[in-house]
Amino acid sequence: MQHRIAVGALVEHERKILMVRHYKAGAYDFWVAPGGGVQGTEDLRDAVRREVLEECGLYVEPQTVAYIEEFYKPETRECKFWFTARLLGGALNATAPEAVQEYIVEAAFLSREEFEGKIIFPPMLHDEYWTDMAAGGQFPKYVGIREMKFY
Repeated sequence: MQHRIAVGALVEHERKILMVRHYKAGAYDFWVAPGGGVQGTEDLRDAVRREVLEECGLYVEPQTVAYIEEFYKPETRECKFWFTARLLGGALNATAPEAVQEYIVEAAFLSREEFEGKIIFPPMLHDEYWTDMAAGGQFPKYVGIREMKFY
C-alpha cells in the first residue's frame, strides 16, 4: 500500500467556503475544498498555496492546521492536513492544466446553505467546521479515518 501526504485549504470569505467541483461523467460529481498531494520535500504551507493557485487561480496564505484527516482507497492511505487560509487575491477560475487534468470543472465560494443537495468534502464542512469556528477555532482536531468514496 502506498502512503501519501496531502493538504487542503479552508478559505472562508464572506461566510462562504472556497470549493472546487470534480465532475467525471458516469463516475463522480462532488465538491471539495481545494487541495492535493505534497510534492517531494515541499513544505505543507507551500503545498497549500500551490494547490489553491492550480485549482482555483487564487492566492492564499495558510494559517492554522484545522483538521487532520486520514482516508484510504484500495492502493493508497492518505494523511491530509486541512489548513484555514486567508484569501490574498487572484482571479477565480478552474482552467489551469492541473485543474482540468483532475476533472475540476468549476471553482466557487459556496455558502453552507448552498451545500444542500451536493456531495461535499471534507465531511466536517457540513456542521463541525461552522461550530468550531463559532467557538473560536480550537484547532487542530484529529477527525479519524474514512474510506475514500471517489478515486
